[in-house]
Amino acid sequence: MGFEEGADAAEHSKVPLESSIVRDSEDLELNQKHAPKVPWWSYIWDYDPGRSHEERVFTQKLDVFLITMLSLGYFIKNLDQTNISNAFVSGMKEELAMNGNEINLIDIAWTVGYVIGQIPSQIILTKVRPSVWVPSCELVWTVLTFSLAAAKTSNYVIAIRFFVGLAESAFYPAAHTILGSWYKPSELGKRACVFHASSAVASMFSGYLQAGVYKGLNGAHGMPGWKWLFIMDGIISLPICIAGFLLLPDLPENTKAFYITNDDRDLAQKRMASVGRAPRGKLGWSAFKRIFGRWHIYLLSMLYIIFINLGPSSSINPMALWLKTTGHSVSQVNIIPTAAYAIQLVLTVAFASLSDAIRHRARIMSIPTLLGCFAALVLAIWHVPDGLKWLAFLLQRASVPYGPLSMSWANEICGRDAEERAVVIGVMNALGYAFNAWVPLLTYPQVDAPQFRKGFIYTTVAFAAQAGIKGAVAFMYKRDQKREEAKGRIKGDENVTVMASGEPREL
Repeated sequence: MGFEEGADAAEHSKVPLESSIVRDSEDLELNQKHAPKVPWWSYIWDYDPGRSHEERVFTQKLDVFLITMLSLGYFIKNLDQTNISNAFVSGMKEELAMNGNEINLIDIAWTVGYVIGQIPSQIILTKVRPSVWVPSCELVWTVLTFSLAAAKTSNYVIAIRFFVGLAESAFYPAAHTILGSWYKPSELGKRACVFHASSAVASMFSGYLQAGVYKGLNGAHGMPGWKWLFIMDGIISLPICIAGFLLLPDLPENTKAFYITNDDRDLAQKRMASVGRAPRGKLGWSAFKRIFGRWHIYLLSMLYIIFINLGPSSSINPMALWLKTTGHSVSQVNIIPTAAYAIQLVLTVAFASLSDAIRHRARIMSIPTLLGCFAALVLAIWHVPDGLKWLAFLLQRASVPYGPLSMSWANEICGRDAEERAVVIGVMNALGYAFNAWVPLLTYPQVDAPQFRKGFIYTTVAFAAQAGIKGAVAFMYKRDQKREEAKGRIKGDENVTVMASGEPREL
């Protein structure tokens, strides 16, 4: 009797339980049907249905001023950095009797200055407003670029390029630090890569500018075309430097930009707090102990060292040197390689949009690694059909989008510690270029042009190492995230966002 009563009770209790499950399932299905459909353009730019009108207007305002100024600053930095390569193949080599490895020594001088300035600049950035420090450095390297038009010996160029590197060292790590202080993870990748894409525009523009200058100004006022290139670069750079003093917004906690209201400042600080992005604190001995006690600085630095040293130095363009040996004109030697920078530009923006859309940096970073490895392998073989060789030369720059994505990744990995974020980004860039001071001299010496067999073999192997280190960073970051989640510390973080489908998207 008791058994039968228990069975009846179980049966009666089973009915409402099953009904409840069915109702919940129907409600979930109904909610999913009525959930806003994710539009196709969400994979191109921002999509956040929960974002308020005020936040949308604020991010648009940031894009107009901050991204524009950083892009223009990076444009002139790369214009002044790559003009040596264009000048070298446009008469400077012959006029200054640069028949050995002088171009490599010029690169080393720039790199040494660039490395020396990196970490001190990042420390200065924690104490001085970016709108003062960054444009001041831009102004210094612009004046030095003007002075290169007076060069009469290669030693003069070497000395000036050291100080250009010292002044330029402030810009790139500072730019990524500023970006990481204003944008959420779902927004950061695209902005970082749009800003970085201006380097491709600068390299393309430098080629077109040198071709035009050589044709229109070569010999004017007794100066060769390659000297006029430095003058024109300085003229383009000067107004951008001045604009930086007015338009860079500093950081959310110390901004004095005229277009950032008090409400904007409060909103910016709340946005960063919502994703665990800490504001600046005191950079002292305890901060350095904390920073160097974590794996971040070691693996992320290795990641960037490999990226920076995948190919030749910026003054050596293998495609341009190859074209020069095949009898192409000065204009063609300057213009044709810009196609590779056009590919870099398109892929940089495309990979950035995709990485923000799927919230997974590491997977997208694998694509430029594969493309770059393919190009290096083909050029290492060298004796291949002409069409395949052209394709390999054009795809050389397809690996460059890896750089800004890795910086965005570092911003997110170190986001909970503002001092660590600034120092790690500075150390990554500094160590990358510290190796760049001597590695290209061994792997891509000028005397090996145009085949660079040793260099292309090295690059192929380096891409394999890049894939290995990226995998190690992804493993360690995922392990840390799981530990934090297990302790209940990650709540409302955008690193894991539940979409309308109910599926999480991870960075």
